[in-house]
Amino acid sequence: MNRSVRTSGFIWILPALVVSVGLIYYCIGYTGFISTLKWDGVSPNQLSVGFANYVQVFADPVFWQSITHTVAFFLVSFAGQVFLGLLFALLLHSRVRGAAVYKVIVFLPVVLAPATMAPVFRQIYAPDGQFNGVLKGVGLGFLQQPWLGQTSTSLPVIISIAIWGGTGVAFILYFAAMSQIENEILEAARIDGAGNIRTVVSIIWPGLRGTTVAIAILTAISSLKTFDIPWLVSQGGPSYSTEFLGTMIYREGVPLNAVGYAAALSVMLLILAVTIAIVLRLGGRERGAVNV
Repeated sequence: MNRSVRTSGFIWILPALVVSVGLIYYCIGYTGFISTLKWDGVSPNQLSVGFANYVQVFADPVFWQSITHTVAFFLVSFAGQVFLGLLFALLLHSRVRGAAVYKVIVFLPVVLAPATMAPVFRQIYAPDGQFNGVLKGVGLGFLQQPWLGQTSTSLPVIISIAIWGGTGVAFILYFAAMSQIENEILEAARIDGAGNIRTVVSIIWPGLRGTTVAIAILTAISSLKTFDIPWLVSQGGPSYSTEFLGTMIYREGVPLNAVGYAAALSVMLLILAVTIAIVLRLGGRERGAVNV
């Protein structure tokens, strides 16, 4: 009976197993094979270069620059989304008129396609765009500058766009998590004389720790695969100041036809993603062991 149960269970998971092994892992293996070639992706001539592409990756300053941008993108966007998401959740958990409308407004950027918003942001941050116009209108004209046209401000602009687009997810997660906190605990804190800030710091924030970890994981994954916003808004420029691994892979593989090198970059991206997943997994186990 046990053998038949195992056999029937295997039959049910066989389609997913075939898709996973036959498609996903085959593509990963084929990408690893291409990473050992010097190839433009079209020519029948494929020159095997071994690990030369990986040596080139580690010697490429743009690669390390993209790693730095990814780390900065994760840290700043995570902090911004946590702060704004928690703030909106706290405000909308209080008695606010039209709360449903505000929830839609906060979450709306999440469902807007970056491809449709990229021209809008390019116009907003243009030298003669609306952002500089607002600065001039409020008497801060001395702060006007080409936000996307210089290396010192282009990356912060990209990060601010990402925060605008991702805050809605953090808000929804925090709002749902705050709904699980028992009102009796909050009422007891108020009876004991705890103010709003004390209640948030000592009761609400510790109760949202698991949600914050989930947001950190989502932001880390999003940071690694960032492509659409920096490419559509600034195309990784100027001078690679908004270059990420995703934009670098696309640039090397499509416009520059260095498919082998782009495949090596893709393998490096996979290694980074797996490493981060393992670290987060081990961290979760350690937290579980401590709690036990």
